[in-house]
Amino acid sequence: MRAVVHDRYGAPGVLHLAEVDRPTPREDEVLIRVVATTVNRTDCGVRSGRPLIARPITRMLGIGGLVHPMRRILGSEVAGVVDEVGASVTQFSVGDEVFGVNAGLYGAHAQYVCVRESAPLALRPAGVSFTDAAAVCDGVVLALMGLRAGDVGPGTRVLVYGASGAIGTAAVQLAKHVGASVTAVCATKNLELLRSLGADHVLDYTREDVTTNAETYDVIFDAVGKFSFRRARRSLAPRGVYLATDQLTNLVLALATARGRGRRVRFPIPPRYTKADVVLVKELMESGRYRAVVDRCYPLDQVVEATTYVETGQKTGSVVLLVDADLA
Repeated sequence: MRAVVHDRYGAPGVLHLAEVDRPTPREDEVLIRVVATTVNRTDCGVRSGRPLIARPITRMLGIGGLVHPMRRILGSEVAGVVDEVGASVTQFSVGDEVFGVNAGLYGAHAQYVCVRESAPLALRPAGVSFTDAAAVCDGVVLALMGLRAGDVGPGTRVLVYGASGAIGTAAVQLAKHVGASVTAVCATKNLELLRSLGADHVLDYTREDVTTNAETYDVIFDAVGKFSFRRARRSLAPRGVYLATDQLTNLVLALATARGRGRRVRFPIPPRYTKADVVLVKELMESGRYRAVVDRCYPLDQVVEATTYVETGQKTGSVVLLVDADLA
């Protein structure tokens, strides 16, 4: 089968197409014929191998090696068709159309991938394309982790910084779903998009510094790792919560502020991907209460171009790789 592989760390150019053996599902796995997958921030971080200090951590998580990559084939989000099932599988059958995330194991940048039956995997939402189904799970799970850590609920005043990315667009929609008041911060080109996703207020960071107005928030969700706690704290309510999605320094801050009575940092790691969260987004999409945001689609053989674009930091929502364009 065709797959995108990388045998060393480096720039997007280390990625290349190769013929590799098709995987065989274990007793508790399904073999999925991949229709669509994504290139996300985690793929880029694992492939680059940077920063060097993080490699021992990724090695412990089974993601990366100290010198060479442990996972040659990246890609965690997947939408496709079940082609084969292991002997003990009962939840899925050959021919089922599924979507989900192969958390920590990757392998979706290929024509076939094996995923455990117990993984965050569910039947594709009715009426939703493979392209859109592939684009949602990672952002939704990471957004839910943050919103839950921040105890976001009815009436919570939430600011989402970097609201136009995969995590940000998920955070806006999910916060509105639980009844929060949401302020979305993004660039000029995405203001209308965020309004259409339900944001109560939108701020253009190219024209306004959110830290200089008089507004305060119960929760500030930094969805892109570019709005530090130091900058955010002046806009937090006295018992406000800053939610981090990146930067290891936030882990230290989370520990340091955990017992205090003032503003707190929460950094929910490692990510916990569950089948229940994938089922939740399936139900929300089927009822019209959640929609995918797809910036660009690339064929599998343009993975270098797709990855290069993701690394500009300017993508809106998700970037999708089409493995089987006829079905996508």
